[in-house]
Amino acid sequence: MKKNIFVLLGICFLLALTYFVVDRFALFQKSVPFGEVQGNGAPSETSAPESVPYIVEEMVHGLEVPWSIAFTAPNRILVTERPGRLRVIFDGVLQEKPLQIFSEVVTGGEEGLMGLALDPDYAENKLLYLSLAYEQGGKMYVEVLRFRDADDHLEDRTLLIDHIPAAQFHAGSRIAFGPDDKLYITTGDATERNFAQDLKSLAGKILRLNPDGSIPAGNPFPESPVWSYGHRNPQGISWHPETGELYETEHGPSVFDGPAGGDEVNHITKGANYGWPLVSHEKKKEGTVAPLLVFTPAEAPSSLLIYSGKVLPQFQNDLFFGALVGEGLMRLKLDPQNPDKISAFEKLKEVQLGRIRAVTEGPDGFIYFSTSNRDGRGKPQANDDRIFRIRPR
Repeated sequence: MKKNIFVLLGICFLLALTYFVVDRFALFQKSVPFGEVQGNGAPSETSAPESVPYIVEEMVHGLEVPWSIAFTAPNRILVTERPGRLRVIFDGVLQEKPLQIFSEVVTGGEEGLMGLALDPDYAENKLLYLSLAYEQGGKMYVEVLRFRDADDHLEDRTLLIDHIPAAQFHAGSRIAFGPDDKLYITTGDATERNFAQDLKSLAGKILRLNPDGSIPAGNPFPESPVWSYGHRNPQGISWHPETGELYETEHGPSVFDGPAGGDEVNHITKGANYGWPLVSHEKKKEGTVAPLLVFTPAEAPSSLLIYSGKVLPQFQNDLFFGALVGEGLMRLKLDPQNPDKISAFEKLKEVQLGRIRAVTEGPDGFIYFSTSNRDGRGKPQANDDRIFRIRPR
């Protein structure tokens, strides 16, 4: 009798241990909300990659609304702060003196110093690109500037594109270089929803430029930087590391311009119309492209990364975005056989740090992300805002 009891207790212990290991080291397989997601076809059956145990750790603190993160070297990181400061993190320490202060920046709402991108040939030419909001003649605009990084200051200021309509809300503006070495710029509709369908307006679009600001010959509309249109407020763009396909996240309506929710994840193709404001949420209209996934209630996606590193193999080719309203880091799994199918998604349960904005991959293969708790809508702690990283345990 006693022997049977000990056997039973041993089985219970093994089951409990198995549950703990699965729960801690295979979170995605366990906690993904496998509800209805948009797309056609079933997820393909592939062997699961090795799952590497990881931790989330603070890297630096004391920032104010860090909007974009870029590595100029393994030990040097540039960060834009929305109020107009370009900050430097060197050897893991936030430097007190900003690399540059943009006094012309306005930041009465969601706008400010926003996008940051490094030239594809940065190692040789030291060029970097920034997007910022400013006021002129009683109106607000976004401009994209190019500078040369002189290590302790910026020089050779060059204006690439100007007078992108902006407002305190829906100002965009994420910038990034694609695998074609072209500069892509997301722009919000500046709360003028009809701008998104107007091909003569730069608002509510994804724009595509050459690094010198000229219009590439391959753009879909003659003499226009517009690459895609019908966007409300896109703030995340990233390219699949294997296929080169472009994906985007954008904010859905906020009651004043449509039913709440409706945040989108989109597969972006040349010249396509993504529907705003003609359709939103799950509605469809001929001539427009439906989102791959819609989030209602809103998550407020503020970024996008498609992970290409090898140190966290379970995340390879997965999409990550920072959630502002949803307060977390969202992970989405793309069907490798279908670029228009998101097969599963989850919010990482280790990341409970408030509003999350920027997310990027470091040269070390770690995932770096920033909080946005001092943006007027969060509940900041004494040491916010902060940058964290996900690394192997």
